[in-house]
Formats: sequence, structure tokens, C-alpha cells
Amino acid sequence: MEPALIGTRLASAAIGPLLKKLLVSEGPGAGLVRKDAEVRLSGLVSFRGEKRTLTEKDVRRLAATLVERSRQGPGEPPFPADESEAVTDALAANLLALGDLDMDDVQAVRLGHRDLARRLRAAAPAPDGLSTDSVLYLETVTEWSCLHILEFFTRRSAFVARSLVEQTRAQADVLAKVDEVIRRTPPAEARDAEFERRYLSHLAKKHGRLTIHGVDLRHSPHEWPLDAAYLSLEATGGEDAHETSGRQREHASGRADLALARHEKVLLRGLAGSGKTTLVQWLTVSAAAGDAAPEGMAHLRGRVPFVLPLRALTRHGERLPSPDRFLSAAGCPLAPPDGWADRVLAAGRGLVLVDGIDEIPEAERARARDWLRDLLGAYEGNRWLVTSRPTAVRDDWLAPDGFAELTLAPMGRAEVTTFVRRWHEAAGPDAAGYEQPLLDSLRTDGPVARLATNPLMCGLICALHRDRRGFLPRGRKALYEAALSMLLSRRDRERDMGAPTGVTLDEAPQIQLVQRLAYWLTLNGRTQMDRARAGAVVAEAVPAVPDASAYSPDEVFTHLLHRSGLLREPTADTVEFVHRTFQDHLAAKALVDHWDIGVLVRHAADDQWEDVIRMAVGHARPRECAEILRELLGAADAAEDRQIRLRLTLLAATALDHATEVPPEVRREVLRRTAEVVPPRTPEEARQLAEVGPLVLELLGSPEELTDDEARTSVITATRVTTDASLPYLARFARHRSLDVRSQLVWAWSRFDTERYAEEVVSRLDPDRLFYTVTNDEQAGALAALGLRPERLDIRYNVTKRGLELLRPLLPHVRHLDLCQSRAAVLEHVADLGLPGVTDVNIRVASGRPPFEALARAFPGLRALHLFGDDLPPSYDRSVLEPFGELRTVNVHRARSSWALPGR
Repeated sequence: MEPALIGTRLASAAIGPLLKKLLVSEGPGAGLVRKDAEVRLSGLVSFRGEKRTLTEKDVRRLAATLVERSRQGPGEPPFPADESEAVTDALAANLLALGDLDMDDVQAVRLGHRDLARRLRAAAPAPDGLSTDSVLYLETVTEWSCLHILEFFTRRSAFVARSLVEQTRAQADVLAKVDEVIRRTPPAEARDAEFERRYLSHLAKKHGRLTIHGVDLRHSPHEWPLDAAYLSLEATGGEDAHETSGRQREHASGRADLALARHEKVLLRGLAGSGKTTLVQWLTVSAAAGDAAPEGMAHLRGRVPFVLPLRALTRHGERLPSPDRFLSAAGCPLAPPDGWADRVLAAGRGLVLVDGIDEIPEAERARARDWLRDLLGAYEGNRWLVTSRPTAVRDDWLAPDGFAELTLAPMGRAEVTTFVRRWHEAAGPDAAGYEQPLLDSLRTDGPVARLATNPLMCGLICALHRDRRGFLPRGRKALYEAALSMLLSRRDRERDMGAPTGVTLDEAPQIQLVQRLAYWLTLNGRTQMDRARAGAVVAEAVPAVPDASAYSPDEVFTHLLHRSGLLREPTADTVEFVHRTFQDHLAAKALVDHWDIGVLVRHAADDQWEDVIRMAVGHARPRECAEILRELLGAADAAEDRQIRLRLTLLAATALDHATEVPPEVRREVLRRTAEVVPPRTPEEARQLAEVGPLVLELLGSPEELTDDEARTSVITATRVTTDASLPYLARFARHRSLDVRSQLVWAWSRFDTERYAEEVVSRLDPDRLFYTVTNDEQAGALAALGLRPERLDIRYNVTKRGLELLRPLLPHVRHLDLCQSRAAVLEHVADLGLPGVTDVNIRVASGRPPFEALARAFPGLRALHLFGDDLPPSYDRSVLEPFGELRTVNVHRARSSWALPGR
């Protein structure tokens, strides 16, 4: 029989009075004294206790009545008639079990009638020998009975009070447990803050020291504190140094470490050894310092750095990591709280530093860009820096995503001098006597000076100059070979270390072995490899090297890894060269030794192979050199794309400078082909052409035969050939009608000897509409010494108060001033100098509110103020004009928007 039919036959009016007899009735005043007192079920049934009114036989008769009434009515009976007695006994047993349950009335109601019925059936003896119909009937009638019993419980006067008390107690218990969980588990904000403190401390230690190449001999530290060693370099914008003209050029160049103060997203290009990775270290340490950030780096305060070296992230072709894997993928040993990186980036507090687009194979770069775009789309308001070699990706590779594209400029004379002085300071007192002779050599020895254009080469020159007691090798190949000799064979000997690994190998066998590693990495488009793979490569090479075969492959590999000075372990299971340049040099030697010219030519259009091919020309004998150059020109002829043809032609031309000996006819052919791309069409072509070196000066056109655009690109090329041979050519453009050409001449000043360039070029410039740019105190003194009276002056970051004092004679004549320094202290000093004639000021604001009051004191006659900076507010109230007497307008230039606040 259906349960619903049984329920119909057991209607409330029929069975209610019967079931009510099972419970004790409330007497007068019952429960009024303590309505919150606990009432056990055993105290509610009428068949238990001293005052019971029913016996077990009475309960049996009550059950029989229920069974009989449920059998009445139309339809088939619910169970076989011969099982009536057994069903009645089982139902009576279930009802009697109500007095055995260890619970109170509130708990019973909370269970519900079905669960209460199951509890009763479980507490009563199991029925024996009943049919399926009888068992189903017994379950149903027990549930209906429990439904009525619970209804009676809820009608009792004390039940509502009891249930409220129980509910309150339950809530209090839950709250107490929640409080304990909270006490034991700090909130996400507290966990995040504590982890960030540990993480930033880890970054400061990991990136806070810089390896100075060559400072590794006796009594010299191998590493140097970054804050003492770091040298701020110039980053030039867009296409060469300055692709824009007029007042927009404030965004064209500036200190590289302040690029993220001006732009939210930056793609920074730089040659090998130019300081890209060191800049990433500096930005990381500056952000990690928080309130103690170095001067000028306040824009990074509160930002959390994520250092992502692509060479390590894609070593096995892995998918680039999502934010939750940033730290583990980069080898950070700390485990962040779940979701921490997502919260940091979602809040716009991240500083994402993606280092080395050029260090992953070209086929993987599009995937890297898609990964970067996904991150940019998901997380706004962060700061992003991506680094690359100049030709690894095209000019507009990230431009659609809002990236400003900047290029690390070659070190100028002032930067080289500063580097040399700091290097010798780090090297200790024994090196002090070599400092000035080296500075003199760099000023007078053209070939050596041409090599000193980036921190890596400057470090090697300093080390070799000291190591060779003041004598320097001539040429790039000789410089690298001397550096290898110093690292491989003299390093431990100079330190009196004997053979700490038990292995003694001369220079030649070590070079043979590390060449194999360089060859494998270059051929596979990598700069990092597994330690096990590196060991296998060395093990395979050891039998072919007689001096090494006396030792086990493991001993040889351990020696190379720990004693050669060329290899390092960025993580416990990876190996890489201490600098990419050494890998390229050794790979080129291996290719020439094996004469794999086909491999060279097949990779000629691959930017990762450019330095390898140039160095291969340097390693090659004359006949081999001629063959490589002819193959490059042949590959250029076969290329359909003009940019590839240009790249291959200029690659052949720049390789001439590396060659020891070139047949005259091959040299003439290379120069003839190079002349076909002169004058360069774009600043990018101009930069590439400059890599040919002084030879290109003979190919460039004269001012009279060039258009304005051609004159500008030709000047860009010549200003990047940083030898005195460039000066006569550049001087011919000093009075050119194009402002952009003359501006390029001013901007290139720091690449040459300050006084000589001032005398031969700056002194001859036509001043019409020209801003004279001063980047350091030495230039300030030289400009003042020329006796010029410029109306327009551009003062850069590295000009100190001393430099401003040197400029004092020029200042009364200045009407238009560009100022990269917005610090109030600097402006106060400017005010002390007296600049009543300045009417127009352009000022770059790194972060925060511009110091309007200080500006008003410094420039009392100011009529137009132009502010540049990404973090400037979208508007200003007119009250900012109040401190000014003559100011008529304030123009605000942000990264992608501009607006003006009209004056009075």
C-alpha cells in the first residue's frame, strides 16, 4: 500500500488522541518557573518513571488500535492479515523506544520525523520474519506517529523558550569556534603583509650585490653592494635618441631607472653587456627598500617586484607561468599565501620585470607576447618593464599594448670615467695606481675607447689593464681572449689556491670543453641548460681532450663549474655562462674550429646569432673569413625582405671590424654594398649602420646633398661612431637649417670628450630655436666657458648644485628652461641663482604633486608652465595659479593624454 494512503487512514483526528496518551500532560503552572530547563524524552513519555500512567501492555493495546485503524477502508490491506500480531508487537516496540533515546525535545524536533523514526527503529529490537509489505508498513506508520509526536512537543508551553535558549547557545558555540579559527588563522591582509616583508627582504639580499667582472684577484671582493656599484645610464626614446621635436622631447630621453616614473609600460632595448639585467636588479632592490628607496626612486615605493628572467622560465619550452607560479618559476624558495600574487596585481601594486626577450628562441617570442598581453588585460595599474637586445623584436612589437620603447644609450665619457673610478675603488688600494693611467688611455687610445661603451666591456678593460700591469690588448677578439686567459688559467694562481678541486688543467683544454657547452646552448637557442645535460656534454667531450681524460668526467665538470670563472649555477639544477658575451665568443670559436659555415649562414638572419657571426669572422683565418663574408652577401641577395637584406649587409660590414685579415677585393665588395644603403632611411637603420664603425664615415653624404631627414639619420649614425674621427663630419652640420639635426648634435655631446666636442661642434651650433642640453657638471662648465648666451637651456638629472653654479653666467639670458629635476631643494637653489627672465618652463615630475610654490619662487616671471609625467592628476584647481604673478597657463602632458588649465 502507498504511504500516502496509510497517512490518509491515520488522519490527525483519528490517531492524535491515541498518540497523545504516550506523553505526559502539562499540569497547572508547569514550566513557568524554568522554561529553559532541559526536558529529556524519558521525562515526557507516560510509560516511564514513578508517575507513569501507561504500562507496556497499554502501549501494546494503543499500537494494536493504530494498526487496526490503518487496515480499515477501501482497497487492499497494507500487509498480510496473518502478520497483524507481529506488526503490532514491532510497532509497540518502536513506540516504547521513545523512552530510551538520549535526547531532549528540542533535539528531537531538530531531527525531524523521518530521522526520529529511524532512531526509534534502530533502538527497538529488529522485527523477525516479516514480509516486505509488513516492513514497509511498519516504517511508514512509525514515521506518521513521529510526526504527530513532534507536533505535540512543539505545542508545549516550555518548548519555545527552550528552543530559543538552544538556538542562542548554538550560535554562541559557533561564534566561539569562529573566533578560535580567526585567532589561529590570521586574516589574508596580515598574512600577505608578513609574507611581503619576507619576500622583499629576500629580493634585497638576492639582487643587492653586483658581480664586477675582473674584480676577482687577490684581496679583491667578487661582488660589490649594488647601491655603491650601480651606474645610472641614459635611456633614449623611440627611434635613436630623440624621434620627436619641440617640447615633446621631454619624453624622448632620461635616466633609464626613472623610465617607469614616466611610463607605465616600457620595452627597453640594449646591446649585450649594456646593463639591462643590472637595471632590473636596481629596480628590484629600489622597490624592495620601501621608504628607504634611493633618491629619485620614490615612484617604486609600495610596489612589489616580480623578476621574471625568460631564459629560466622557458628552459624546457614550458608554458610561461601564471601569477600564482611567478615565484616558483623564477626559483624563489618562498611559498606565498594562496592568491597572493593575484591580489597584488589586481590592486595595481606590481612591478613586473620581464628580462631577456632575446634570450628565448625566435619561435617562442610570439607566445611570450600573447602571455604578456593576457597579463596586461587581466591586471591594470601595474608597472611593466621588458628587456631585449635591439634587433630581437621589431620596433612596434609592443607599441599596440601601450609600451614606450626606449634604448639604453652607450656609455658616454662621463659614465666611463665614473665606472672606472668605482671599479678601482672596489678593487682595493692595490689598484689605485692604475686608475689614472687607464683614464688617460681611454682619452687618447681610440681603439680601446671604442670598446668601452658598456659596463661589461669597461669592467673587462679595467681588469685586464690592472692584470697586465697597465698594458691592454688591441681589438675586441684580443680583449675577450685575454679575459678568458685571466679567468681560466690565472685566477686561482693569483689567489694562491693551488688545485682546490683536485683537477689541474691549462687554458687550452678548458677552452675546448667550455666551447662544447657554448656550442650546444647557441645551437639550441638557449642561454641556460640543465646541470645534468651540461655534465653529459662535458662527459662526451672529455675523452677527446688528452689533458682532461686523466680525470673522471664528473671531476672535470665540477672543476669547470666552480673554478673556471666562466660558468655559474643560477639554481641548483641549472648552468649558464656568467655573461652571454662569453657564450657567443666561445660558440663562434667552436663553429670555426669545426668549420660549420653552413650553420652560420642558416642562422644569419637570427638576431641571437649576430654577435656569434661577427666573432666567427674574428676567429677565422683569411680564407675562411672571406668565405663567411661572401656567404653573408649571398644570403642578403637571396632575401626578399628589405630589412633582412639590410641586416645581412650590415652584419657583413660590422664583421670587418672583427677580422684580423680580409682580402682587399672582399673588403671593397662589402663596402660597396654598404654604400648602397647610405644614407639610412630610418633612425633604426642609422643605428645599425653605425655598428660598421669609423669606416662608415667615408660613406656618409655631405649636408649639401642630403634632405633634412637624410641629414638627421646620417648625423645619428655619425654620433654613434664615438671616435674623434666623427667630429669633423658632425661639425659640418652645426649650422644646418633643420632643428632636429642640430638637436641631435646637442644630445650626442655626452658620447664624446666633453671639451673637444664643445670646441669643435657645440660652439658652432646655430642657436635658433635650439635647446642646449646639459647632462652633467662637466658639460655645464664647458658650456659656460664657450661664452655662449643661449635663450633655451635643458638641464638634466645629473647636474648638481655645483653644475648650476657653473651655469650662473648663462642664466640671465635664458627665456625657456627644461628641467628634469622637480625636487623642491633643487628649485630653491635655482631661485637663489636668479632667473627673472624665464617665461616658459618644461618640468618632468616623477611622482606626486608638482611643487608649485617652489616653482613660483624660482621663476617669478613665468608665463607658461608645462608639466610632464604619467602620475600627474587628470586635472588641477585654478588655485594652483595663485602663487604665480604672471602665469597664464598650465599644460599637463601625460603618457596618452594632455590638457591645459587656462590662466587668468
